[in-house]
Amino acid sequence: MNKDHRSTDTFKRTQLRRHKALATGLFLLMMALFVVCVYLLKTRTDAWIGYVKAFAEAAMVGALADWFAVTALFHHPLGLPIPHTNLIENKKKDIGNNLGNFVVDNFLNAKTLRPYIDKLQISSFIANWLSKETNIELLVTEAGHLLKQMVEKADEAMVVSFITKKSGALLKDIQFNEIAANGLTLIIDRGDHARLLGFLVNKVKNYVIDNEALVKQKVKQESHFLIPGFVNNYIASKLTAGIAKYLDEIEKDPDHKIRRDIHKQLLNFATALKTSSQWQKELQELKDQLLSEEKLKDYATSIWKSAQTSIVRDLSSGNSVLRNYIRRSIKDLEESLQQDAVLRDRIDGWIRRNAYSYILRNTEQAGRLISNTVGNWEGKELSNKLELEVGKDLQFIRINGTLVGGLVGLLIYTLSRLL
Repeated sequence: MNKDHRSTDTFKRTQLRRHKALATGLFLLMMALFVVCVYLLKTRTDAWIGYVKAFAEAAMVGALADWFAVTALFHHPLGLPIPHTNLIENKKKDIGNNLGNFVVDNFLNAKTLRPYIDKLQISSFIANWLSKETNIELLVTEAGHLLKQMVEKADEAMVVSFITKKSGALLKDIQFNEIAANGLTLIIDRGDHARLLGFLVNKVKNYVIDNEALVKQKVKQESHFLIPGFVNNYIASKLTAGIAKYLDEIEKDPDHKIRRDIHKQLLNFATALKTSSQWQKELQELKDQLLSEEKLKDYATSIWKSAQTSIVRDLSSGNSVLRNYIRRSIKDLEESLQQDAVLRDRIDGWIRRNAYSYILRNTEQAGRLISNTVGNWEGKELSNKLELEVGKDLQFIRINGTLVGGLVGLLIYTLSRLL
């Protein structure tokens, strides 16, 4: 882009030089014509010479006058600091202010803006743009790169400090005893404790049955040496069967006394957790130990490093979960915009209202931006920029001034001859 800009500036400078040379050449031609006519009048009396001389003389005056006018806009003519010359450089602040006011008054007003803003259909443009797979992939790629860079370059100390402070503030007022009590009450209300008890009893029962030999061994070890082995085995078998039967009763009878006792004890424990000052104190001390600032910082550091590693690894993989999520979200947005006219109208209406009010609220800032930008340019730079843009066309003023001046001079000379 810079290369194209330089090429354009070079072309404009070339055109400016050519047109300056054309206007100056025309002036020199009139001067030469005037000199020739003066010389001829000394030796000849032809009437036409006077007319040509009058044309050339007036043309020189017109050429010089318009040269001075055009040059005075951008430079001091002949380098002389004549008052009210080099106007662009000397009046750049006034030019900036006037230009800013002109733009604000004529372009950034309600009457001018409203028709254009009312035609805005940003949602349709976005929907059509997103309907192309290449554009979606472009967004996914750029979003992935941006997210990866943000995660990789994030200030670890700042992130850890943020997580530590927010988690500390969040956990500060949490009462662990109430959470534990409410959680236990929920488990009881849902009957999860009964299912858990049934599961555990079943496991213990099966363990007892599967390990009858171990029971026999223990009975034998504890039995008197005078007791026969078959008696020990009988006792062990009966003991094993009795325990298994009792456990089976507990497992299959939802209203078993053991179940009722456990249910009652759990309810009492849940109440004690919530109301007992001792439990509240002990759990508060446990919370303070687990959630000290130093430990919270360690937790936050571990969480951040794990999240950072996972995100970067995922975004670097060929089948990134995050990229796929971004892709699906963009596709869902595109489909919603294509199919939901109400959504499009709502989005466009919001954009129009906010764009309209925002521009009108900031017209003064826009004018100030233009004014300050122009005012802060180097005077010489501003003068050169403007001359490069309009100087070529201004040379036609010099050319026209030369020709019109000559014609006016010729007319005056003709009238003087007739009168």
